[in-house]
Amino acid sequence: MKKLDAFEKDILDAYEKGELKSISPSKTKLTKFKAAATATFLKEKRINIRLSTPDLMDIQTRALEEGMPYQTLIASVLHKFVSGRFVESPSSLTLRSKERSAIKPAERPEPER
Repeated sequence: MKKLDAFEKDILDAYEKGELKSISPSKTKLTKFKAAATATFLKEKRINIRLSTPDLMDIQTRALEEGMPYQTLIASVLHKFVSGRFVESPSSLTLRSKERSAIKPAERPEPER
């Protein structure tokens, strides 16, 4: 489990002390939330893309770090990017693709066909 930051610890402490009060959203907000959830999870198209092995391994590693399947991570990143909400956060893991980019072009192996 991911360590909690100070803000999250404050929320957890308040919850455990019974200081938080649960409220029901208005019908308007509930309708809006339902529409957003439906639109978010509506997956009607399938695509195929080619990725380099190091990039795929980095994506799978990052997905593991985030606690989600790598396909979900890819879909989430693409959705955030096209909606203008993509914010990069550094990974604590060493990326294989960076190691690959450090290799001079003449030293890189030819891709498999």
